[in-house]
Amino acid sequence: MRSPIKGLLERLRPRHYARRQPLVLINGLAEQAESWYRNRKFWARHFEVYSPNILAYEGEALHRRIAAKEPITVEYLVAQLYTYLDQFVQTPPYHFVSSSLGGKVAVEFAAKYPKLVNRVVLLCPSGMGDKEQLPIIAGVRGRDAQAMVKSVFFKPRRVDPQMERYYRAKFASRLWQKGFLRTVNGTLEHTVRERLKDVTAPTLLVTTSDDKVCDPKTAEEAARELPCGHFRKIERCGHAPQIEKHWLINRLVVDFLSSTSPTAHPSWTKLILAKPPRARK
Repeated sequence: MRSPIKGLLERLRPRHYARRQPLVLINGLAEQAESWYRNRKFWARHFEVYSPNILAYEGEALHRRIAAKEPITVEYLVAQLYTYLDQFVQTPPYHFVSSSLGGKVAVEFAAKYPKLVNRVVLLCPSGMGDKEQLPIIAGVRGRDAQAMVKSVFFKPRRVDPQMERYYRAKFASRLWQKGFLRTVNGTLEHTVRERLKDVTAPTLLVTTSDDKVCDPKTAEEAARELPCGHFRKIERCGHAPQIEKHWLINRLVVDFLSSTSPTAHPSWTKLILAKPPRARK
C-alpha cells in the first residue's frame, strides 16, 4: 500500500524534470489573467499552467477588432483560445479551469474540440440559462470599485485591498471601459445550456450559495445535463470561490484533475494527501 507520507512529500516536492499535464485557466468577464493569483502557484506544483489573456480590455488585438466594427463574441474568444493552444502550447489534451464568462468559453471549446480536452472545472459559470446580474457594469459606469467587490464576494473585508485599487484604476481608463463594455455587449446573451450535452470530458461544475451574479439553482440543474458531470455547492461564498475559498478550490481542482475516479466530494484526507499526477512521457 502506498505510504500517505510519501504521497505528501511528492505533493510538496514533485519531480521537476518531466512534462506535466497542461492546465489552461480561463478567467471571467470581471477578471484578467492576474485574478488567479491565489491558485496558480499551487496548481503549478502539479501541472504546466497556462493563463492566456484572451480578455485583455486594453489590448491591441481587442481594439483592432472594435475598430473594424466586429463584435467581441464567445465564438471569437474560443477562436483566440484555439489559436493560442494550437500555435504556442501544442500539448493536448488539456485540462481547463474556468470562471464565470470563462465557463462559456470552456463549454464551447470542449463541445467543438472534444479530442483536445481532458477534464474541465467550471467555477460559477455563466450562460447556464439564467438571467445574469452584472454589478461590475454599474461599477464601471459609476467608477465604484468598492460596490463591485461587495456584490461579488460573500465577505468583502477578506478581499485583498490591492484588488479594489486595481479596479479603481481600470474603471478610470476609457480604453479599458470601451473594451469591457464591447465584450459585455457581445457575450451577455450567449447561453451554453444546450451545448452541455456535447461536453464529453469529465466536468466538475462548482457553484456557491451566495452567488449574486449567476443563479446557484440554475447551475445545479444545468450540471445534470453534463454526460460526465459532477456538481458541488460551496456554502457561504460569493461569485469568485477561487479567491474567497482558494484553500478548498486549489485542492479540489488538483484532486478532480488527477484522480482515476474523479468526484466532487473527496474526503478531507484525500484532499490533503493527494499525490501529483503522473508526468507525461
